[in-house]
Amino acid sequence: MNKRTAVVTGASAGIGAATARHLAEAGFAVVLGARRAEPLAEVAAATGGRAIPLDVTDPASVEAFADQVPECHVLVNNAGGARGLDKVADADEARWQWMFDANVLGTLRMTRALLPKLIKSGDGHVVTVTSIAAYEVYDGGSGYTAAKHAQSALHRTLRGEYLGQPVRFTEVLPGMVETDFSLNRFDGDAARADAVYRGIDPLTADDVADVIAFAVTRPAHVNLDQIVMKPRAQASATRAHRD
Repeated sequence: MNKRTAVVTGASAGIGAATARHLAEAGFAVVLGARRAEPLAEVAAATGGRAIPLDVTDPASVEAFADQVPECHVLVNNAGGARGLDKVADADEARWQWMFDANVLGTLRMTRALLPKLIKSGDGHVVTVTSIAAYEVYDGGSGYTAAKHAQSALHRTLRGEYLGQPVRFTEVLPGMVETDFSLNRFDGDAARADAVYRGIDPLTADDVADVIAFAVTRPAHVNLDQIVMKPRAQASATRAHRD
């Protein structure tokens, strides 16, 4: 029997790489996409998956990627991220442009490209990793929260548009997860990134990946619409207990 195929974007590190591992362990054939070829190849080798270069901000790259995926049962829209922590008055439009392109349009491009194959599979599933920033706001985070709100709205709209079709839609909204997210947000400033997680036991990439694997292995009639997950010590985007 052929394995079911799962596509994971942003799979070269963090939540994407962990999701590839968990889905491979759950019996999926994993197809992995990301911009960074070398770490992506390492994840593919470790999971027995297939690595295909992918930049979700580039429509041609998305099209070329999708052309190399003959069938798809699960799509995990994980690629994206934040850039900077600027107040609205100091907003860098290039950062905003990237955040909308990567988080919102990237999700649109990947989902649109693979939806026909997901439906054709007879039991498709789209998982979109957003954030608690998809329903909260915080000072300095307007670009990221705006993008995540939009990404969430896009995903939730699909739930209604494809009602009655053999495809499920799950949104996973993590709180504080210790990955390279903050390092990327702060342009490689390790000290600033480390301070985000200081004094708290944050979620790990494996924690999120475990939830994703759980969602996509439920019976076909079960749709987990939204899953919000945070560290025990985090109450909201702006409130956490630190030791």
